[in-house]
Amino acid sequence: MDFLDTILWPLRWVIEVILVGGHWLLTEVGLGNLDGWTWILSILLLVLIVRSAMIPLTVRQVKSMRGMMELQPELKRIQDKYKGKRDQFSQQAMQQETMALYKEHGSSPLSGCWPMLIQMPIFFALFRVLNTANNNEAGVGLMNLELAHSFSNSTIFGAPLSATLVNNDGNTAVIVVAIIIIILMVATQFFTQFQITAQNISPTAKESPMFKQQQMMMYLLPLVMAVSGLMFPIGVMSYWALSNLWTMGQQYVTIRNMPTPGSDAAKKREERLRRQGKWETSPDNPANQKKKGAPVEEIEQKPQGQREQPISKQRAKKKKKKK
Repeated sequence: MDFLDTILWPLRWVIEVILVGGHWLLTEVGLGNLDGWTWILSILLLVLIVRSAMIPLTVRQVKSMRGMMELQPELKRIQDKYKGKRDQFSQQAMQQETMALYKEHGSSPLSGCWPMLIQMPIFFALFRVLNTANNNEAGVGLMNLELAHSFSNSTIFGAPLSATLVNNDGNTAVIVVAIIIIILMVATQFFTQFQITAQNISPTAKESPMFKQQQMMMYLLPLVMAVSGLMFPIGVMSYWALSNLWTMGQQYVTIRNMPTPGSDAAKKREERLRRQGKWETSPDNPANQKKKGAPVEEIEQKPQGQREQPISKQRAKKKKKKK
């Protein structure tokens, strides 16, 4: 066992539990043990479990990316302030002001990367699980030799789940199914990025360099998926395509309900709420939002009981003598 397998061992064990558990459940309700759709639905179960657990992180990613876009004008002002100043003091001051701005708005350049970074080990672990099964070898957990043989010999529309587009042995079904899945992967990835750049960015943020980077990613990521799809087995690509479908749907719901202020999505949401008569009570309505930094009016507490009456100096002296 090499170093990578040692690191991925716990993930492989959990993935095998989910896949084998899903396969057992589906065969119990009548699906075939060697049917490729039984394994595809088991992979779908894995996607649902993994992505459901990542919902809080994904929502945070969307908010952080939205915040980063909106911060671009302020970040540019900080950069212009220290433009041409290369001394250590100026660079440190610029970094401190930048970090303070991120902290104030709850955004971070790394927040948008966490969901993808977390999914990559899961993806590689799944690849190792399926690749081991393709070789008719037992896994590290519940994937025994019988189940590995079942997976490696299962097909969908005549295409084995273990086959790849570059290693199709002349099987036309493999070529057709692989191309369809690659197109689905590319289309869902492109539309996911398109939802952000076309609907959920304010006019101010569109003038920032980060918007141009976002547009570049909209074309670059689908291209990476298209090239990778040539080498990955159909079973692994199925996980990727199903995960992309989840991301696209989840992002649609998030943008629809939590759009960036000033964006086209925010305007559509306002129009939708106005038609439903809910805009007046919506927290997104500026009239219902408290101004930041507004002074809080404090209610002066009145003393309880009878108010003490003022007395003259002579009367005060007489009280002291009596005491």
